[in-house]
Amino acid sequence: MPSAAPGGAYSPDTNESPLGRTDTASTTASESWADLTHSVIWMSRNGKAVPLMPRRIGAAPAISLLVVVLVTLLAAANLIDVYGDPVMWAVAAGGATLAGALVALAGVMPALRLWWQIVFLAFAQCVLGPVVTLNGTTIGHVIPTPATLAQGWQDMFGAFKYLIAIEPPVGTADGSLMAVWTLCLWFSFLAGALAIMPSGRLSVTAAAPLAILFAVTALLGTTEGVWPGLRGLAAALALVVWAAWRWNVMEFARWISALIILVFAAAVAVGGCMAVSADRTVLRDRYDPPIDLTDVTSPLSGMRAYLKDHREDTLLTVTGLPAGTPVRLAVMDRFDGNVWNLSDSSVATGSSDYRRVGSVIASNGDGEAFTATFTVHEGLSDQWLPLAGQASRVRFTADGDAERFYYNTDTDSGMLSGGLVDGTTYTESGTIPGTPTDQQIDEADIMAVAQPQAQDVPEAASDLATAVAGGRVSGGAAARALADELKDTGWFSHGLGGDYPSSPGHGNYRVNLLLGGKAMVGDSEQYASAMALMARELGLPSRVVLGFLPKDENGEISEARTEQRSDGTTVTEFTGNDIEAWVEIALEDYGWVAFYPTPEETKVPDDNQNLTPPNPQTLVRQPPVPLEDPLRDETQANSQSSLAGEEADEAGGAGLWPRIAHVLTLVALYGSPVWAVLAVCGLILLAKLLVLVHLRRHGDARRRVTQGWRAVTMLAAQSGVQASGNRRDQARAIAAQLNLDQPHADALNRLGRQADYAAFSGQSLDGAQAGVYWCAVDAVRAAMLRSLPRLRRWRTRLSLRGMSGGRMLAAIRRHVGTRGRR
Repeated sequence: MPSAAPGGAYSPDTNESPLGRTDTASTTASESWADLTHSVIWMSRNGKAVPLMPRRIGAAPAISLLVVVLVTLLAAANLIDVYGDPVMWAVAAGGATLAGALVALAGVMPALRLWWQIVFLAFAQCVLGPVVTLNGTTIGHVIPTPATLAQGWQDMFGAFKYLIAIEPPVGTADGSLMAVWTLCLWFSFLAGALAIMPSGRLSVTAAAPLAILFAVTALLGTTEGVWPGLRGLAAALALVVWAAWRWNVMEFARWISALIILVFAAAVAVGGCMAVSADRTVLRDRYDPPIDLTDVTSPLSGMRAYLKDHREDTLLTVTGLPAGTPVRLAVMDRFDGNVWNLSDSSVATGSSDYRRVGSVIASNGDGEAFTATFTVHEGLSDQWLPLAGQASRVRFTADGDAERFYYNTDTDSGMLSGGLVDGTTYTESGTIPGTPTDQQIDEADIMAVAQPQAQDVPEAASDLATAVAGGRVSGGAAARALADELKDTGWFSHGLGGDYPSSPGHGNYRVNLLLGGKAMVGDSEQYASAMALMARELGLPSRVVLGFLPKDENGEISEARTEQRSDGTTVTEFTGNDIEAWVEIALEDYGWVAFYPTPEETKVPDDNQNLTPPNPQTLVRQPPVPLEDPLRDETQANSQSSLAGEEADEAGGAGLWPRIAHVLTLVALYGSPVWAVLAVCGLILLAKLLVLVHLRRHGDARRRVTQGWRAVTMLAAQSGVQASGNRRDQARAIAAQLNLDQPHADALNRLGRQADYAAFSGQSLDGAQAGVYWCAVDAVRAAMLRSLPRLRRWRTRLSLRGMSGGRMLAAIRRHVGTRGRR
């Protein structure tokens, strides 16, 4: 049997190929291929020759996937506070991330590439994901039912809309976990597939999908997040250290260089955090609620209708509510001169900002915990949902009611779109805040709250408020003085049949009639409106609440209205006569505190009594209230006032030239042709990268080997090398014209002989052999580029020589189409 020529040169006159001998007693072609390619070397910086690739796949894929799993979970941690359940988040995010990483790892084995990976991904998304996230619909928590699969398919995309529309925490019900499952599964697979690529420089592109995942979860998350700085620093450190290791520039034995890399990674992370604005953009904040309540009829206007038509009828039954607890329907903080209504949701604490909530409602209130069941009866048909205290969870009995439920966390009130019906039943869990004592109220200051300015406030409200409470030191004392004055000097009447005449309404005319007319007579509708307007005139943040009070015959809150059953449960029945309006004032350290300015219901006037309200002129007028009104506290800015058509402060015009210079700077920066040149260069580099990837992966193993040699000759042509003839002639010409050192020249000759064998031997090759060949191609191409001067090297990178436009576009189109099908 002839042997190879001296020096390892390939001799066509022998029966021995560069990939192995052809006799049956010899080793197989694949073993010879591995022996030959294992000898391909590249020169390290210290001059030592090290193997280009080990004979077997080592720990690189495992370590790379471990980094991908870690960074994926760090990115998905943006959604922990969105769900409000770290345990269930960990189950869904961890399971999906591991599934995606394992599917990516399957690509290392040629038998499991492409089609099997697609099958694994489909199974993980459509079967395994619903079983984990919708476990309550499965059989034995393992076997999926048709409902599990159907809802899982629906929530694959619907869960993202659910996260945006629902105020955090959304809970883990209703398939909301499918959002984090989908994100972690697909992004961990994409990043893992890139991270385990043989080429270290291409594998670091796995950072791109991970960065996108960070951005997506931030948009779906909250403005605060869970330790965002710490997670960003950890992710940056992990990626930088891993990239240095994949690029073979990490030398752990040299602790100084390793420390420098770690410091560099920390600097990149901290610098990136400082460069980004502190205000995080959250899609939920840009989401407009699907309902608009600014044009609805004032809830307070319908109060007299309940008293007139359902005074003795039971409208609401509550079981489990602590005795003496009020139940609220609606909260109003905007007065337009005619009625109290809900403010626009664009205001920071807009009372119309009702949003969908999940199975858990965010609540920071402290107090007595309770769980009560509400049952609505005929007559209570409005859309306002009776609730008590601060709700942390609301569960409905009827299917579909949960999807119609909206909650306002600022006013602790709810609504059911479409209205209530007889028999509507739901269970509320929450807390009832403690009530401060009179002494605590008198010592409390007001709390700064943004509210819409009250319009057309009657003058009588301002005069009486200043006369009664203008000199109070604290906001709480002023509010209590207003409530006591109205309660003590006023008279009660609903104005219905048999009652003392009392006009309905609560607008400026009716309030002026109550406070400045011949008789201070009315019910809670008028007194609550009057006190809220008087408080606004003193700078106190106020709002009017409509709801149910468990009242006795005097109209005072009574625990005797609550029935104590033998089993320990409490039952309270509210009638139409229990409809009441009261006022809430925002006080520091106590939040919104309720005040009840309505006189006792037994304090009924008659014609023999003096019903004239107190004259503010005869009262001892107090000095102006020493409270800062956040609504009317405006500081006069420079250049805001004018005199004789000119600016009173000429210094205000000094900012004109800096603004013009800023505009010109932006135009010069973003309108510069440099960006167009950089964009073209970027497109050229991207197109060449796609063509190179296409050559590496398109076709069978033999075709991929021959295309590897084509990649070498293409780079040579782009660098200006004139190489013609067969592959041996081309290799010699490239090595000579680029002045390659002997080891790389030998490696180039071996690549040519291997390509000849793949093209003409007729022997079959496998994907692993093609992958090893391409690793050698990458090393030789890198050596070719390093041999060029810096300027010529960049011209080579941007050169399209040897790449016809039609051929390049066809290669890119085929590559993009193949990736799309995958």
